[in-house]
Amino acid sequence: MTRAYLGLGSNLGDRVAHLQAAVDGLAATPGVTVVAVSPVYETDPVGGPPQPEYLNAVVALDTDLTPRGLLEVAHRLESAAGRVRAERWGPRTLDVDVLLVGTEQVDEDDLVVPHPRMRERAFVMVPLGDLDPSLAAGSAPEAGVRRAELELVLPEAQ
Repeated sequence: MTRAYLGLGSNLGDRVAHLQAAVDGLAATPGVTVVAVSPVYETDPVGGPPQPEYLNAVVALDTDLTPRGLLEVAHRLESAAGRVRAERWGPRTLDVDVLLVGTEQVDEDDLVVPHPRMRERAFVMVPLGDLDPSLAAGSAPEAGVRRAELELVLPEAQ
């Protein structure tokens, strides 16, 4: 099993429900065990058109899936949440990003691991640092990231 980290974000619809459904969907995926979920953060949008604030979190999991397999799971979860890919960096019901998969490195057209911009994004590094401070050392400043009074539930039966 390999430790992997996925970033979750939502700024449309019932944002908390979309994030929780992603955590639950990951836990229900064969070959995936959800180990921890960061606190939820409210964050300002980065890039793209004017849009509502995001809720963001990071999930730690142990998996025997490849980075490509995790990307397929991420796309399945986004589709289940009704995500429409209309505009780059546009608003979305659910965004699931493959951040890290052990020490694996992937550089393909549609998948780069470690995620190429994660160190520039406080909305990724702050919750990642909650799960493993060593991974967030020297990361982006915390501007635009506020801890929400919300929590995601770690699934009990996996």
